[in-house]
Amino acid sequence: MGKIYSKKALASKNLKPKKEVVSFLLNYSKALTVVKIDDKSFEIIAN
Repeated sequence: MGKIYSKKALASKNLKPKKEVVSFLLNYSKALTVVKIDDKSFEIIAN
């Protein structure tokens, strides 16, 4: 059991997101509006 956790994790340094994922996140962030009223905040997605 100790051998399993003592090994170094192999991490890929060439992480490249797909164009569709980047496009989705950008469109989502453009549509998101946060409205603060007093001590509360409301997230509104305009779609």
